[in-house]
Amino acid sequence: MEFTNQTIWETALRQSAIDANCHPEDFQGQVPVIVFSRKHPAARKYLDLPLACDLISYGSNVVASIEEPYREIVSEYINRFPAERCFETPQMHILDGALREYGLRLCFMAEYFLPDLRYVHVQEIRYETRLLHPEDFGTLYTDQWSNALCEKRKELDILGVGAYADGTLIGLAACSADCDSMWQIGVDVLPGFRRQGIASALTSRLALEVLERGKVPFYCAAWSNVRSVRNAIASGFRPAWVELTAKTEAFVREMNGGMGESIFEANHRKCRIYVGAHSVRPHDNLHLPVETGAHCAPLHWFFVNAGAYRPRLISAGKT
Repeated sequence: MEFTNQTIWETALRQSAIDANCHPEDFQGQVPVIVFSRKHPAARKYLDLPLACDLISYGSNVVASIEEPYREIVSEYINRFPAERCFETPQMHILDGALREYGLRLCFMAEYFLPDLRYVHVQEIRYETRLLHPEDFGTLYTDQWSNALCEKRKELDILGVGAYADGTLIGLAACSADCDSMWQIGVDVLPGFRRQGIASALTSRLALEVLERGKVPFYCAAWSNVRSVRNAIASGFRPAWVELTAKTEAFVREMNGGMGESIFEANHRKCRIYVGAHSVRPHDNLHLPVETGAHCAPLHWFFVNAGAYRPRLISAGKT
């Protein structure tokens, strides 16, 4: 298949529509769109569908692929802010706080890149390069090649380009067949060989190999991973879309090595206060007398600051 920048763009839109359970044109409107997330056999294979909340933008609007319980929260959010602000702090704190009441946290923030055919070309480096196939990956599933290859989904790793110095692998770009029409590229270069153009040479070479096989290569990076974003640009890729995905608090905690806990867990584990003879935890509804100057008022709501362990009176009325 002979690709153009337009057909590459359209391929990505179609795939995002499959992943989000919407129509490709939904990403090109001027108003936010809400759809319900569903499983689909042609979706990217690493997506754990349905997703509770996934925001997607190709630049003009936000498409929210969600589950029904979060419709009101997400609708209010994406209609309140411009598309680009929905993916930034401090606005994101609003969505995160609302979802946290349901045991969810904002988890993945990613920027996706597509090749711009005006800038993708073979880049020469002084090291030997070799085209690699799945049978060559067997011993490479180690930490040093963990961006290029994924051991958990090794059956998807389909093609790679390696750079060699005196017969030793020093850089590897590889791609996974995440869906039928698009293959995702990842790259690693050993620390002692960085800043020599190896990553971009391998990435661009692999992108051309993927295009020759009738597939669209794509590249993903966290917005804060400056080194990876620079490589995408140097390889001839350009920003195409962004995604913001919520996952369960348990999932986030596991990704953080077991660190962190929910507000509910933190408050109920750490915070117990005593008012007179009464033992109280956060969220208890209290009707205890509290002295307010010359008056005695019933306490209708107690809030405990988990960091300072101080009760704070939110509302009190006269008796």
